[in-house]
Amino acid sequence: MERELVEYVAKALVDDPDQVEVNMIEGEKSTILELKVADEDVGKVIGKHGRIAKAIRTMLSAMSTKTGKRVVLEILD
Repeated sequence: MERELVEYVAKALVDDPDQVEVNMIEGEKSTILELKVADEDVGKVIGKHGRIAKAIRTMLSAMSTKTGKRVVLEILD
């Protein structure tokens, strides 16, 4: 569910939605989501002063309270 949310938001933000990839790495107590977008779209996903990335992380944090697992978003460049 978290993976789909990140993918949906990222595709809405970038110019090249076909380049959006989200890899999910499951651990015991946490889940890592690796977001990869085209080089020219990295700034759009991060936003000014990291505001968009922080907003995405806040949504993930709110979603993860149900499962009790910590969700970490990594934006790869």
